[in-house]
Amino acid sequence: MNVLKQGALFVRANIWIVPLLAVLVWVLFRFLDPAPPRQIAMVTGSEGGGYHQFGLALKDRLAEDGLTLELHTTRGSLDNLARLTANGSDVQLGLIQSGTTRLLEPAELNKLEGLAALYHEPLWLFQRKGEDIERLSDLYGRRVAVGSEGSGTWAVVRSLFEARGDSARLQDLDGGNWLKMPGKAAAAALQAGELDAAFFVLPAANDRIAALIADPGLELVSLSRARAYAARLTFLDHLTVTEGLLDIGSNVPPADVQLLSPVATLIANRSLHPALTSLVLEAARDVLSEGNLLDPAGDFPAAKPVELPLTGEADYYHRQGVPFLQRYLPFWIASIVDRYVVLLIPFIAIMVPLLRSMGPIYSWRMRARVFRWYAQLREIDKLIHQGRIHGVLQEQVDRLHRLQEELTQVDVPLSYAHELYSLHLHVRYMIHRLESMRDGAQGDEAAEPLE
Repeated sequence: MNVLKQGALFVRANIWIVPLLAVLVWVLFRFLDPAPPRQIAMVTGSEGGGYHQFGLALKDRLAEDGLTLELHTTRGSLDNLARLTANGSDVQLGLIQSGTTRLLEPAELNKLEGLAALYHEPLWLFQRKGEDIERLSDLYGRRVAVGSEGSGTWAVVRSLFEARGDSARLQDLDGGNWLKMPGKAAAAALQAGELDAAFFVLPAANDRIAALIADPGLELVSLSRARAYAARLTFLDHLTVTEGLLDIGSNVPPADVQLLSPVATLIANRSLHPALTSLVLEAARDVLSEGNLLDPAGDFPAAKPVELPLTGEADYYHRQGVPFLQRYLPFWIASIVDRYVVLLIPFIAIMVPLLRSMGPIYSWRMRARVFRWYAQLREIDKLIHQGRIHGVLQEQVDRLHRLQEELTQVDVPLSYAHELYSLHLHVRYMIHRLESMRDGAQGDEAAEPLE
């Protein structure tokens, strides 16, 4: 038998593996994560605000990597949380102020995951000169703006008075003398003398903060117990604005100022493709690479303080940096390779034992082509042993002659030919044996005397 015939026999013996392989590939592809999308959406804040400015910078940086970031302006952190936790949400990323997730229900919190802390956005308390405000209790009975209801400013001010256990001031927050108004309106009212003090949560480089600092009729309040509040409210950091930091020429502030600071936090809902996490965080690192007056270069993005549990991908990024393949390949190529390596591992794990079984199965199939005829020889042996062969002697002889002719048409590889020839010998032996029994029986009948 030539090599081609042997190959054909091997293929026929193992043809079962083809449909099995097709089913295996379908199952693995069925449960493989889809490729990352080329477009995602993020909720920021009001147009012109710090969150929106960061979103615009992040959008430009991600565009360099081929990812389109669609920005949605909102009223602030609580609005962003509502958009991210809504059923069928059309956004995947959002910026929030630390501390605002405390207002969510557990079912809503379970829909969100943390990615990174981005930068400090201090709680600024400005007062009219001469008001002599040093403690939160000094605000009692004064005209104070506390941010619009549902805003990040309103949420952190409320948390401060909750930490004090001051129910009377909480009533002011919920509709008393203190005014709920957006930051732009509060700044205008404060500069116009309509307010005694106002809270703002904004980055240090924000234009509104710069305008308030430059106003000679206003001054920045240093909270005397800022460290104590930061120790009780873990989503707040204690910051010191050193003398002259905000304006060296005018020496603003004229002395060190103690502030409390929430942290702008990047979060995601579960519709964000996991592979995009490292791409987004690396782009955020580039945007924040130079730092600012309050945040040294290289400090952000960071894993802490983040109130929500980090995704596995975000945790890896903060500990190890970008995944290995992305250090040497463009993101989209690295993503494809990474996905198919994950596919290849279980594929190999399943295919190796299957391929190893092909040889034994082929051997069994080849031997089976020969051994199945031994069943006829064993059947004849049983008839002889049981003494029932004499009635079917000629029938079995004819049957064996047909088997002998059939064996001449059987093709097996050379390595199995000895088994085929052994069968030939055994069939001839059985034919000779049965013919001898038949001839002996006929001789006995011829020798019987006539009556």
